[in-house]
Amino acid sequence: MDCVQFYKCLADNTRLKLLLLIQQHQELCVCELTTALAISQPKVSRHLAQLRQCGLLKDRRQGIWIFYQIDPQLSQWAQQVIELTLAQNVRFIDEDNSRLKQMGSRSEIRQSCC
Repeated sequence: MDCVQFYKCLADNTRLKLLLLIQQHQELCVCELTTALAISQPKVSRHLAQLRQCGLLKDRRQGIWIFYQIDPQLSQWAQQVIELTLAQNVRFIDEDNSRLKQMGSRSEIRQSCC
């Protein structure tokens, strides 16, 4: 991965939050991310597509829902940057995590929206 492209992808507040939430929870669906960030589904999907195009995310389809995770093929240096960014800036996504928790347990979420 080109480092300039990597940092350009992370330069947007929404994309950075999406990436950090996915890193923290290993995998999230679009409905979870929409709730966590309190923004519209089209906006979330657009940013997720950009992160996927940058090679940062992988997606998988389950029925009509799409789940996102950090691409396991991501270079080690890029993965370390993401991990360190999350570890040092967890408060950056505190409000988003609070909204995500309000959705209920992971199994409840998956039954209701996914």
